[in-house]
Amino acid sequence: MTDTAFDLFARISHSRTADEVVRQIELLLLEGVLRDGDRLPGERELSRRLDVSRPILREALKELETRGLLISQHGGGTYVADIIGQVFSRPVVDLIARHQRATEDYVEYRRELEGITADLAARRATEYDRQMLTRIMEAMREAHAGGSFDAELEADVELHNAIGEAAHNIVLLHTLRACYRLLAQGIFFHRHLVFSSEDARGHLLAQHEAIYAAIMAGDGLAARKAAQAHMDYIATAIREAERSGEWQRISQLRMQKRGLPPQA
Repeated sequence: MTDTAFDLFARISHSRTADEVVRQIELLLLEGVLRDGDRLPGERELSRRLDVSRPILREALKELETRGLLISQHGGGTYVADIIGQVFSRPVVDLIARHQRATEDYVEYRRELEGITADLAARRATEYDRQMLTRIMEAMREAHAGGSFDAELEADVELHNAIGEAAHNIVLLHTLRACYRLLAQGIFFHRHLVFSSEDARGHLLAQHEAIYAAIMAGDGLAARKAAQAHMDYIATAIREAERSGEWQRISQLRMQKRGLPPQA
């Protein structure tokens, strides 16, 4: 990290205590500025930027580590711990992964969350939020035009994350990040099913464009409706992909029963 006009680790101007350092880093974690896996500056650099002594800094970092917010690697620095994944416990995640009905509940849950989040983002987004959303949309358009499947999937998640940040609601932000984490791991469904055709990818791009346009226009109602329409499309796409896969399986079994080898 380098010094900027908006240094994350701002100088502590009042009582230079470990509690003040803890509070500042806590807020950066809570507000989603620091993400899991981010590396903090070295001890000397961080103490300089916070304008506190190194013993005070060590005390604060130790407190944050004890509470499971930071992880120190001997000789490798201090990192933000994986606090997002803990929103859903491992037993719940494993249970969800084994039952298909959870997919429908997940999409229904996200439909409402995404609608609320897009609405808030349209009304609360700052100029910096809009700049970030624009950059991500440009990357998504470029990936779509170039046929870069993985890059388009990545831009999809980044856009939803950025909308969550633009909503400026801490609880929504962390809840959505937990949802996207499970989605990226393929817990509910494989996103490749939704992006399975050029036609589907075109529809998804248009839906993202509609959400983006409504947020940029500051139209909360339109943003909510666009986000919910997007989730409705995904729900339909999942059902059709699963049904098609089941039909394929049954047809194959029938051919095997008749002793007919499938054609290449």
